[in-house]
Amino acid sequence: MKGSLRASLRLSLGMVVALSMGAGVAHAADEPDTRTLSELRADLDARKTTSVELVQAFTRRIDAIDRNGPQLRSIIAINPDALNQARALDKELQTKGPRGPLHGIPVLLKDNIETADPMPTTAGSLALIGNVTRRDAPIAANLRAAGAIILGKTNLSEWANFRSRSSTSGWSAVGGLTKNPHVLDRTPCGSSAGSGAAVAAGLAPVAIGTETDGSIICPSAMNGVVGLKPTLGLLSGKYIIPISHSQDTAGPMATNVKDAALFLAALVGDAPACDPPSAGCAKSDYTKGLVPTALQGKRIGVLRFDPPGRNAYVTPVYERALNHLKEGGATLIEIKLPDLPGLDEAEDVVLHAEFKADLNAYLAGSPAKIGVRSLEQLIEFNKKTPAELALFGQDTFEKANAMPPLSDAKYMTARADGKRLAGVQGIMKMLAEHQLDLIVAPSTGVAPRVDSINGTRSPGSFTSLPAVAGYPHLTVPMGELKGLPLGISFIGAPWSEDVLLSAGYAFEQRAKARIVPKFIPSIETQERAFAPAVPSP
Repeated sequence: MKGSLRASLRLSLGMVVALSMGAGVAHAADEPDTRTLSELRADLDARKTTSVELVQAFTRRIDAIDRNGPQLRSIIAINPDALNQARALDKELQTKGPRGPLHGIPVLLKDNIETADPMPTTAGSLALIGNVTRRDAPIAANLRAAGAIILGKTNLSEWANFRSRSSTSGWSAVGGLTKNPHVLDRTPCGSSAGSGAAVAAGLAPVAIGTETDGSIICPSAMNGVVGLKPTLGLLSGKYIIPISHSQDTAGPMATNVKDAALFLAALVGDAPACDPPSAGCAKSDYTKGLVPTALQGKRIGVLRFDPPGRNAYVTPVYERALNHLKEGGATLIEIKLPDLPGLDEAEDVVLHAEFKADLNAYLAGSPAKIGVRSLEQLIEFNKKTPAELALFGQDTFEKANAMPPLSDAKYMTARADGKRLAGVQGIMKMLAEHQLDLIVAPSTGVAPRVDSINGTRSPGSFTSLPAVAGYPHLTVPMGELKGLPLGISFIGAPWSEDVLLSAGYAFEQRAKARIVPKFIPSIETQERAFAPAVPSP
């Protein structure tokens, strides 16, 4: 069954582009990765290219780089209808003009998001390879209404990295192991590994990721792209395979801040989801504040890794980033994270309890051909499927399956405590005490080497407070170390996406820190190749 799925998902469009990996660099002949979303839009409007040509070009590049060459394995499936969609949108562009910035632009969706196209939504699990629902998640419907072409689905950490504490980020039984396009033996991070790697490698101008805690921010930072986790509720989570309704959200991943802002507007559609309803949730023109002077007069709180020696290699890169903020007119105030005992424990209870309830509800409504209808049945499926447990177990599944229902007092208390600690006593307290517009921090450290024995180990991050609180979090490339990207985080109050995007844009214009992947096999191998010869004794 697994083999037949992979056969059905093989690329059928375009032809393989010859690659030469000897120099460590791989490019498709037409190099679509050099064009931003805005540049693609201009080329389409000027009739310099067509959507059909874009689909063919990106598909050739996927064939050359994702299936062959460095074999990134960032794409699980190509949409068989992509060319037909492109033809229809080309015709509409000629007769009616563009619907908006996304008209005729190929985009990628993480493979836990349903679309009406003839592709399964698997979350990377062999249990869901028949999960062809033929229904659009609201965010997919919004993209379709904006004229975007659903090019395909991206690989991910299986079940959005919520199966085991010792999991290998970027690996799924359906898609295999996603590689970091900058250094191939380094992790792309997860769970939106495929989305981050694909955008970085120029396989599409933009992609959707999803985050519960760090799953947009980490892969964006480690792959050297822009990623935004929006305020919880701005985008609908309907028909997205869940972990936690208290923290899950989709979000844009792009090569630059403007493209992320344009993509976010398309995801929002005519109106925000506002789920649950909130006074601050409103439609916004996210590109309006994207000006180079947006940092002037801003008061920005500065967080650092603690202890200071942790990820010490980040410090000089971060200092340069802070200088860019100061040179842009911002006032920087050194701050520290408040002591929030009990936050980690509260998040742990909420995620495990909600995963059981939310996943059971999702599976109960899945197509009849799906053999698992509950978390308990999924656990049994994995036990009987060696390919699923080849690298790591399912201890997180088993812990979640033992959780009480959401009516339990322990869960309800944990949920209230988490929101209070992370939000009111966390981010909002820091903003209020220092009269800040936003907060910055290093997004994470450099990507560690892939370790399929011990699992992926995080070098640290600042994702938990905005994740648990449900507040927005943006990462923008700030520099690199030995060819590995580093990102800077912009964190703010709920519904402050426009503030974060404008600050991120102004920083981006000054720093110009994005690097293009070179597909280096290994830092260690490369450095040995250029080391001076050791004289013979």
